Amino acid sequence: MSIQHSTYSIGTAVSRTSITTRELEKAAADEVWKGFVYFQKFDGRDTAEIISKERQQPGISGYGVARCCGTFGELLQGQLPIGSVPDDTHFLVTMPIALFAHAHFVEIPHTRSVTVYPPHKVKAKRLAENLVIALGVSGGILLLESELPEGKGLASSSADLVATARSIACCFKRRVQTSLIEKLMADIEPSDGVMYPGVVAYQQRACKLITFLGQMPPLAIVGIDEGGTVETVDYDRKRGEISADCRAEYHELLDRVRIAIHCGDTATIGRIATASALLHQDRAPKRHLSSMLRASEATGALGVIVAHSGTMIGILLDPSTTDFSRKLQSVLGHISRFDNSPRIHQTMNFLS
Repeated sequence: MSIQHSTYSIGTAVSRTSITTRELEKAAADEVWKGFVYFQKFDGRDTAEIISKERQQPGISGYGVARCCGTFGELLQGQLPIGSVPDDTHFLVTMPIALFAHAHFVEIPHTRSVTVYPPHKVKAKRLAENLVIALGVSGGILLLESELPEGKGLASSSADLVATARSIACCFKRRVQTSLIEKLMADIEPSDGVMYPGVVAYQQRACKLITFLGQMPPLAIVGIDEGGTVETVDYDRKRGEISADCRAEYHELLDRVRIAIHCGDTATIGRIATASALLHQDRAPKRHLSSMLRASEATGALGVIVAHSGTMIGILLDPSTTDFSRKLQSVLGHISRFDNSPRIHQTMNFLS
């Protein structure tokens, strides 16, 4: 199977626009997502061309507000066979949830520096200052507020960075190429694919899209935090390579997840998340994985999901089933035996 990259075309006889690009544009126009990504561009135009044309546009609002969702760990994370994707073979598949980082940017004319609050958000400050230079606009004040706890594997840092970029784009009414946001993020740390409207397979080190997979079916995640924090850069530096056999297994899982998301097959999505959690257990073990697996099996849940480079672990449930309330209460009962503070998360497409 050849992995579809965002710049791959479907053939000159049909179109030079990739299937991924068309699907992304459609998703970005959807009511659920368009408020998030209005000032981003997902087409294949060159970033420098975008910026040079946007510089010619007058008008500055002076204030921009934006947000970006986080993820509950990853639906799938591992390494693909050599040659299956360009450059780095480490990848993840996102699990967008309805928790957000919020960014507010206020322009201060005649400066290129950015003051950030809270001041420990130094990664966002760095991205903001690099973006205002790239766009040729003024710096200002950046206020970040987040519903995503830091260091837990919920993409808090990536969401901060994307929300920051979007707030600056909003402030100056610029349509910023997503590839520019990714380039600036790649210079800072490995990142999740939360800048895209939906589920993606993503090269977290290079900050590049492998393929857009579509929209996650509505799911509920009963999650627990095993405690502590994980720093993204430190984790990425320490992780090693994966065996050829495991890479082949990840390749097959990515094939399956593509079909499962397209079909809304929640049972298969749950099995894939569980398989990924088990494959990763020897690299970043979760103390409660066995207990969560038993709880999932005992309650008829879809499976378990983990933050592969974080501290979170959850049980997946399908809220569209007639016995959802009973299953949810049963899951909470099982979890209460070893954790007293579970939280229920909703995927971005969750409808109640």
